[in-house]
Amino acid sequence: MGLGKLGLPVALSVESKGHQVIGWDASEVVRSNIAARTLPYKEVGAQELLTNSKLELSYDFNGCDIVFMAIQTPHDPAFEGSTRIPKERADFDYSYLIRAVTEFVQAQTTPVTLVLISTVLPGTIEREIKPLLSDKINFVYNPFFIAMGTVIPDFTNPEFVLIGHDTHDHIDEGIQKLKSFYRTIHDKPFAIMPIRDAELTKVAYNTFIGMKIVFVNTLMEICHKNVGNVDNITNALKQATDRLISPKYLSAGMGDGGGCHPRDNIAMSYIAGLLELSHNFFDDLMMAREHQTEFLANIIMQKWRDTQLPILILGRSFKAETNIETGSPAILLANILDERGLKFEHLQETDFIKEPTLIFIGTKNEVYTHYNFPNGSIVIDPFGYIPEQDGVEIIRIGRTK
Repeated sequence: MGLGKLGLPVALSVESKGHQVIGWDASEVVRSNIAARTLPYKEVGAQELLTNSKLELSYDFNGCDIVFMAIQTPHDPAFEGSTRIPKERADFDYSYLIRAVTEFVQAQTTPVTLVLISTVLPGTIEREIKPLLSDKINFVYNPFFIAMGTVIPDFTNPEFVLIGHDTHDHIDEGIQKLKSFYRTIHDKPFAIMPIRDAELTKVAYNTFIGMKIVFVNTLMEICHKNVGNVDNITNALKQATDRLISPKYLSAGMGDGGGCHPRDNIAMSYIAGLLELSHNFFDDLMMAREHQTEFLANIIMQKWRDTQLPILILGRSFKAETNIETGSPAILLANILDERGLKFEHLQETDFIKEPTLIFIGTKNEVYTHYNFPNGSIVIDPFGYIPEQDGVEIIRIGRTK
């Protein structure tokens, strides 16, 4: 239930493992795209599976063993991370989820295991969802740890499966049914805990990634201002897989983005205020992300003052090899330059730059390494991956030659 950028790739993954899958989405546009077997966004492996899919569109889930509910819990666009952060903080919008659960429960006449995968703050299910359930619903909370653009490999090969349980009589049956299902997908471990703990685990995971990115970009700024090479530091830290856990998200560049990380930090900042925590750490992370983007904007402005070259930001998506722009730090950068009155172009892909240009790499797309930039151009590269070119100055932020 819910066939958006998360639900549809997951449904296709489940079907590819031999299961019969029924799906539904409230959006007529989404349903039309699925019926036409077209995917309007980039998602690894999804178009191939959709082309050959037998996915049935139906709102009748009676007779299903398990229903996964992938309903959005969005934030106001002001909290997505593409613009400066407003002064206020807010919880997610649960209206779509509440409406979907209400309608589902009313329509369900046979017993079913309902698995919610939406991101919510701790206490939300107890407050908003459980009062809506009936005795026919065996409820389990099972949020996924996926990234847009790689939903299918992330779902089929996760680090672990998080399951939040309830205390009513049939929960053991629901957990066992879900565990048996996942054994048809992979053999990864389960983390099973009370629902409130699972709610916090999900948002903690996402905000921990944001924390790593803020930390490593702080190192990048230190190296840039202190004549060092951040890659030397991060490559060493990535070998500390015992104490520092994982080398992923430990490469300097732009801030985090997408439909989860910035907005989850804002939501956790909201709950920090609600619970009157001794220190709002999550607010610090979002402000650091914004300040680090300002640091990059200052480098662009200084180079423009020195050269008066036309400015181009290359890359609009929130990460490489996708066209999804939600929460994009490159768009945040563009908004900061725009509020300063600086004129620039902002493109996802271009190979027709004809004159010397001040170019900022906003997204780490592989194709940009093959571009021949015009003689006399300056390329500002926060990722440190653009190769040397004759007649072109490459500024790798935080990386000395």
